[in-house]
Amino acid sequence: MSSLSLAVRDSSTMLRRNLLHARRYPSLTLNLLLTPVMLLLLFVYVFGDVMSAGIGGGGADRSAYIAYIVPGILMMTIGGTVVGTAVSVSNDMTEGIIARFRTMAIHRGSVIIGHVIGSVLQSIMSVVLVGAVAVAIGFRSTDATALEWLAAFGLLVLFAMALTWVAVGMGLISPNAEAAGNNAMPMILLPLLSSAFVPVGAMPGWFQPIAEYQPFTPAIETLRGLLLGSGIGHNGWLAVAWCLGLAVLGYFWSASTFNRDPK
Repeated sequence: MSSLSLAVRDSSTMLRRNLLHARRYPSLTLNLLLTPVMLLLLFVYVFGDVMSAGIGGGGADRSAYIAYIVPGILMMTIGGTVVGTAVSVSNDMTEGIIARFRTMAIHRGSVIIGHVIGSVLQSIMSVVLVGAVAVAIGFRSTDATALEWLAAFGLLVLFAMALTWVAVGMGLISPNAEAAGNNAMPMILLPLLSSAFVPVGAMPGWFQPIAEYQPFTPAIETLRGLLLGSGIGHNGWLAVAWCLGLAVLGYFWSASTFNRDPK
């Protein structure tokens, strides 16, 4: 069997293992998934009228704010899902199963690849569920073409892969699952400091650079432009650059950490 065939076979096995773990122990995924859903419902039904008026949608109609907030919530869903990946990787590293895998005749990188592919699949499934809730409360994307929908899906997958590689690195350097969850908290906090809930221009002047020069804001603005038919501007290439940069950084960080870890 060739090296490539061995890698594909073993990575598929590790992917199946991770998906079975997620199915048997769904509490972490559900807890992380409830956060964006609750924020979506909170901001729409409690603050929706006021926020809609603030972005020019009219105080009596919260549909403008629903359209505005959903892309940010979808990106936040990905950030929350990959926190579970960091915890899962840390559990594998500290509970001895990795040491067992190292003694077996399996492809060395398949353990990490299984986590990455499994996390991306879980992220997309979480996005679909949150998107279904958004549609149920009134979100519509009537202006988006088929090509724009395809581009939006590609951006979500690319963003999920980038954050997953970073989360894997965080899980590998964490001494336990609790530390891994804490290390990955920026994945949840950064969307709160982005343009997910209010436009960057409406923020205090000293805070605007924090919101603008981070990976979530250009990704959210690009997704918003694709789904709502608004302008994307320079956010498209910024979002892709952030995704590729984080993916490459996370990959080399994870690979080097995993290869030198004695456990």
